[in-house]
Amino acid sequence: MQLIQIISHNIFSFILVISGIVFIHEFGHFIVARLCGVKVEQFSIGFGKKLFSFKDKKNTEWKFCLLPFGGYVKMYGDANGASIPNFELVKTMSENDKKISFIAKNVYQRMAIVFAGPLANIILAIVIFTILFKINGIATISNVIDDVVDKSPAMKAGLKPKDEIIEVNGKQVNDFNEIKSIILFSVDEKVQLVVKRKNKIIDMTIAPEYLETKDMIGDKTRIKVIGIIAAEAVYENANLWRSFVEANKESYQISVNILRTIGHLITGYIPVKELGGPVKIARYSSKTIEMGWNVVLWFCALISLNLAIMNLLPIPVLDGGHLFFYIIEAIIRKPVSPKIQMIGFKIGFALVLALMIFTTLNDIRNLFVK
Repeated sequence: MQLIQIISHNIFSFILVISGIVFIHEFGHFIVARLCGVKVEQFSIGFGKKLFSFKDKKNTEWKFCLLPFGGYVKMYGDANGASIPNFELVKTMSENDKKISFIAKNVYQRMAIVFAGPLANIILAIVIFTILFKINGIATISNVIDDVVDKSPAMKAGLKPKDEIIEVNGKQVNDFNEIKSIILFSVDEKVQLVVKRKNKIIDMTIAPEYLETKDMIGDKTRIKVIGIIAAEAVYENANLWRSFVEANKESYQISVNILRTIGHLITGYIPVKELGGPVKIARYSSKTIEMGWNVVLWFCALISLNLAIMNLLPIPVLDGGHLFFYIIEAIIRKPVSPKIQMIGFKIGFALVLALMIFTTLNDIRNLFVK
């Protein structure tokens, strides 16, 4: 009975978090399509068997489906919900039909409609972070070392409490989180520090070590550390404008880190076994709901940014793949041939499907490896 309750809670949490984020993404496509005069035939949350639906005044079918692993907006002229063009239908369209079809719009309108989905997710993250900063204040963690872990790389290199780290790998730092981020994403075996000790500037080279720990859902993970302990975070009250500015900075930094992680996965620096899929997201969703709404909102912002960045990758069937074809079209002043597009879509679909299967199997394996 307890196992059934845990599974039910995970599924409910997953649906709640993902459905909201997917809705915002698809609504971005939907609203810009409407503004460009495109007829939207379907707005779907989820895939597979339709659970229920209704139609609005403009005859768009809004439907909710059994499998809550995404969603789509199907526009007039699309062959399916992945916005793959129906090239045969276009040939038989009247001039009036072309006026309301996605594929017949000019390339810049199509680019705007496609980009609107990821943009909506980025805006959502910025709004969430703005709210969190306005309610909780903006946290800063001093770049002055509070303590040094015994026998750690930092202690062996000679770092001491009260040392102020002012540069890491040539980049000026003012906050402990910046130090942590640079070390975490550095691919070099050693990091270069510039340290201020009283009135003396000291250059240091430290080889980080990997610490095996567990994340919030109990899965094993490895993090790169040098063995320094930060002081407590200090929270500063902020007005709405300051909160908005910091929210943009936070969203930008997270996006950069997502891209770095993708790069590290491609190069093999991060093992692919650490990739997570829907099961892991469900478990995180459940855990964050238990931890309170502040954590839920932060997690939603993080997932929203992940969805935006992943969708902008130049893989056909994803938004980034469509944008890639449209950018080529804008440069050469004619559409990429339907044959090449269809080959790209098939390859892209195979890649996305393979990734979904792989990450799901990874999730299941991690459930039994503690």
